[in-house]
Amino acid sequence: QVQLVESGGGLVQAGGSLRLSCAASGRKFSINAMGWYRQAPGEQRELVATIATGGTTNYADSLKGRFTISRDNAKNTVYLQMNSLKPEDTAVYYCNAVVAVPGFPTRDYWGQGTQVTVSS
Repeated sequence: QVQLVESGGGLVQAGGSLRLSCAASGRKFSINAMGWYRQAPGEQRELVATIATGGTTNYADSLKGRFTISRDNAKNTVYLQMNSLKPEDTAVYYCNAVVAVPGFPTRDYWGQGTQVTVSS
């Protein structure tokens, strides 16, 4: 079983920055990709960014240029640098890991979510 532990959320003024971290731990596993998703009140959970083991990234088009995802494979940790934050970025941010299990389809694991609030 894989556990994801997030940190870095909080309250920030518009135009400010935050850096989220998510560390994966557990028994023997191989993580194919990690990423960040977010969900604002009354809205569906949406993609923020993902990053594969080799470093290939995928961003939501609306966030490209302000948010940057990175990964430390040795630490099984993914980061999300958020710059020029806007009030509409306010949401619960969730860490995701896609885990390869031999002989089975990949499995998705999720963190508990961390609140990011951007004040105007």
